[in-house]
Amino acid sequence: MSNTLMSPQTSIAGYERWRRQIFAITWIAYAGFYFTRQTFSVAKLGILEDPVLSTTLTKSTLANLDAVYLAAYALGQFVWGSVSDRYGPRIVLIGGLAMSVVATLFMGLLPAFFLLLPLMIVQGLAQSTGWSGTLKNIAQFFSVGERGRVLGLWSTNYAFGGLAAAPFLGWVAYSVFDSFRVAFFTGALVVSVVLVLVLVFQRNTPADVGLPPIEEYHAKELPKLDDEPKPIAEPASSLRETFMVVTRDRMVMTLGASYFLLKPARYAILLWGPVMVAERLHDSGNFKAVAVPVAFGVAGLVAPLLIGRISDKVFQARRIPACVVSLAALVAALALFGPMTATGNVWLMVAVLAAIGLTIYGADAMISCVAAVDFGTSKHAGAAAGTINGCGSIGAILGGLLPGYLATEQLFYGFAGAAFIAMLLLIPHWNRMPAAA
Repeated sequence: MSNTLMSPQTSIAGYERWRRQIFAITWIAYAGFYFTRQTFSVAKLGILEDPVLSTTLTKSTLANLDAVYLAAYALGQFVWGSVSDRYGPRIVLIGGLAMSVVATLFMGLLPAFFLLLPLMIVQGLAQSTGWSGTLKNIAQFFSVGERGRVLGLWSTNYAFGGLAAAPFLGWVAYSVFDSFRVAFFTGALVVSVVLVLVLVFQRNTPADVGLPPIEEYHAKELPKLDDEPKPIAEPASSLRETFMVVTRDRMVMTLGASYFLLKPARYAILLWGPVMVAERLHDSGNFKAVAVPVAFGVAGLVAPLLIGRISDKVFQARRIPACVVSLAALVAALALFGPMTATGNVWLMVAVLAAIGLTIYGADAMISCVAAVDFGTSKHAGAAAGTINGCGSIGAILGGLLPGYLATEQLFYGFAGAAFIAMLLLIPHWNRMPAAA
């Protein structure tokens, strides 16, 4: 049915149903990616205990494979965002989910170094389709003025995925079947189900289901400021031109630089949290060392909801003030990690990790999600999100490597300094507003 024949009541009802559906399916899709992303982390325990595999797949070798995966993930971020803008997120998401399932299955069947190396590259490229693809999709159905609270709720997907995937995969692999290979097969099965759901329920734009663009549906002015930037140019005719449009945008690249400085701290805690806890809490035991960092992830679920609403309601859809406030609190939390955990008190450890989780996930969600979509505009949301997250993913490589070379207390002081520099980069843009598109 054409837009001209659609009654207002039909249009509104149809629009809201599709908005809820796109929100739900993209949330499920990105959370689902973690069930193949976390399989290798879960399987490491069994690989290191295997008398045959552990002779070649040593701890340092597994760390190197992680670095290869993260490098491929970072590279993919710069590519898939522009592909999403040019061809639509549907083909990118479906292709990424399918590649991830196949790579994960082969990792379970053939866990040898010479095979894991190319499979980790494929997995990294597959996983990198998720963020820019789903954000591009969301940008087509939700307008600037509501994206703070909407994307605040939506971006709980990666905190949830990180919390739920590893315990579930570990329980099935070790408690039910007592085989690390089952972690790979279970993750592949879960993501296969997600792939089917995306095939059935996802659509690229409102036009694909006979609805007008979101700008027409929410035709209302945003607050105007003197230094509001002009919208990014019309969609480019090639992938290279699309990528160049975004990388020449000063605000997008500033967000990318800030995200590069921010992301190492989050990945260091995600990948090394249990080790850090065990070092600071002597005689804590393995279970406590694994359980305490959960505070970091739980706070991460709350953070996007809180900061998204603050950016919409308190700062009238200005994203940079919310980023700066969150980064300022993060600097303090990171700097206090060493002194607060030196006592060996488990509850102080829980408190400081929760504070870091609240502030780091708040800034993370605002920079890589809400601000990326707003300043990229709905036309270039995929390329902008991919570029910003690509910069952050380069920093994530450092988050995986540095804890192996620096003392934990020194590391957190370094992270505090990086977050402070990220804050300084954003302060001059305090009043910047995104284009309305």
